Amino acid sequence: MRSQIEEQFSDFYEKWVMQNEEYLQQLLIASKDPLLSEQEQRSLISKLTAHHKGYYSAKWASAHEDVLAFFSPPWLSPLENAYSWMTGWKPSIVFRLIDSLSLHHRVQLSHGPNLRQLSDEQVKKIQELRNRIRLDEEKVERKMERQQVALADSGMVELARLASRVVDRGGGGGTESAAVQVEGLLESALKGLLSGLEKVMKSADCVRLKTLKGVLDVLTPLQCLELLVAISMLQVQLRKWGKKIKFPCCFQV
Repeated sequence: MRSQIEEQFSDFYEKWVMQNEEYLQQLLIASKDPLLSEQEQRSLISKLTAHHKGYYSAKWASAHEDVLAFFSPPWLSPLENAYSWMTGWKPSIVFRLIDSLSLHHRVQLSHGPNLRQLSDEQVKKIQELRNRIRLDEEKVERKMERQQVALADSGMVELARLASRVVDRGGGGGTESAAVQVEGLLESALKGLLSGLEKVMKSADCVRLKTLKGVLDVLTPLQCLELLVAISMLQVQLRKWGKKIKFPCCFQV
């Protein structure tokens, strides 16, 4: 049974995805329109980045109430969850997309410089950003590792022993009072664990936002549109593939 936060965010996410698909269509049209001014290009880019920022604002508000929902989100398919990194997309995937577009150029533009025409200065800045983001990803992963290892701290181990003893002794008399005391300690400890997970999630999200902003600041408006088209396409298609893969028999001829 889903919690209230899971229900609410599932509804929000479905609407967010639908809006994202609408923006993708706008991006595809804009990327091929030779008459679109730079101001109009920047306006569309701002609209899409605001859409993403709105997602994180809603996510953080909901995660404060139920952070565990975002580490096992019911609104995502198993395929989407399999490719999730700390409750979202891995920042370094953006650089792989740029590499792929630079080599293959699958999104054809009819005008202006594209991602196959990055200047030497752009290449240098993107590489510098790639290196910084790699370090940021490693920091987040170390935070998560510390969070997981914290379960084996002496305090948590002792608390687990106390809880086990109370259960073994059963209820009644002083044991009931001890159970209440242990329950209070457990609740306090779990709050600490959940708070730690929330910090890890927000750290990862900040790296995602930093990556997106950093790359868009380096690219020209038209190059930004090309990259945003690729990112949106990947998100939309992964979701569609995930919904299609429901049963093993779907691969049978």
